[in-house]
Amino acid sequence: MDYFNAPGKNHLFVPGPVNIPDQVIRAMARNNEDYRSPAIPAMTKTLLEDVKKIFKTTTGTPFLIPTTGTGAWESGLTNTLSPGDRIVSFLIGQFSLLWIDQQQRLKFNVDVVESEWGEGAKLDVLESKIASDSAHTIKAICIVHNETATGVTNNLAKVRQILDSYRHPALFIVDGVSSICALDFRMDEWGVDVAITGSQKALSLPTGIGFVVASPKAIEASKTAKSLRVFFDWKDYLKFYQLGTYWPYTPSIHLLYGLRAALDLVFEEGLENIFARHNRLGTATRLAVEAWGLKNCTQKEEWYSDTVTAVVVPSYIDSTEIVRRAWKRYNLSLGLGLNKVAGKVFRIGHLGNLNELQLLGCLAGVEMILKDVGYPVKLGSGVAAASAYLQNNIPMIPSRI
Repeated sequence: MDYFNAPGKNHLFVPGPVNIPDQVIRAMARNNEDYRSPAIPAMTKTLLEDVKKIFKTTTGTPFLIPTTGTGAWESGLTNTLSPGDRIVSFLIGQFSLLWIDQQQRLKFNVDVVESEWGEGAKLDVLESKIASDSAHTIKAICIVHNETATGVTNNLAKVRQILDSYRHPALFIVDGVSSICALDFRMDEWGVDVAITGSQKALSLPTGIGFVVASPKAIEASKTAKSLRVFFDWKDYLKFYQLGTYWPYTPSIHLLYGLRAALDLVFEEGLENIFARHNRLGTATRLAVEAWGLKNCTQKEEWYSDTVTAVVVPSYIDSTEIVRRAWKRYNLSLGLGLNKVAGKVFRIGHLGNLNELQLLGCLAGVEMILKDVGYPVKLGSGVAAASAYLQNNIPMIPSRI
């Protein structure tokens, strides 16, 4: 029984956790079983191969760790770096801030490049640092692909271009928590050494699996990295991979079955179609925000995110009240503004198991809430702008043609 029951379904539009497909819920509705039986290793082998596909890598080694994205962060850092190593890390919002805090607490020498919240990573500053680092003191570049707090997407191909143009050997470590499997991510092509994501985002699973994929270069670095790690140590996983049993400790069996179902849905829809769907959802949301007369927190179109939109409200409105009203009156869950943008923005998540008509319901709810809190929105304006775009751009459902 829900603690706070309400008629109908909750309209979940936070940028993670997201809506879980019925097929995934059914796949997880099963009894416990022995993970040392032949069944779980056989399934795990297929999962590891298929996870590589959503990261677009043929050479990477995936680790499915029973943890959150925060644990995946720690695994990626501690397996490849040593205390005191110099890393360049970009502060562009709340989640990059938290990652930097973790990096500092793990005793790395963090060279922080800060942007105004709503701007992307300052890659010109990165180029300057790389160009002047002839001694190769920089051991890693850490960047959040999609900053969920501000709705900013960074250009990873440009980072790789900078590293290659100066033949710099720094590891390229990417937080893809709110991007991978929703935005185009090309691990091999962009030369990403460590990429991470979480099960509760675009893969549309419950929270509980931290995905870490390591390039051959990262695996090699793990052999000499001196950071302390136990639970997150890749060496333990690799040992069991060699044995063919795969798990150094008990996995979440139900999540593995859910992941199998989720990946089957991904491949049925097709990665490129998923990217296109998220682009439609992001574009429609931005058109609605513009029709309401409000501003996107993201300051340039090149940084627009197709998984989350942070909406700036007028100074006389507390955005926290919008989120509170959404949940209390309309059974709609929106994302709060965090840290520097607390009270100034609310966030509409549009990622994962979501279609266009679901989004239009959310946008209609936001309009009523804006009216509730005293903003002079014209009811139907954002929905009309989004509908006009979507009606011209939604393709036929392939399985129903």
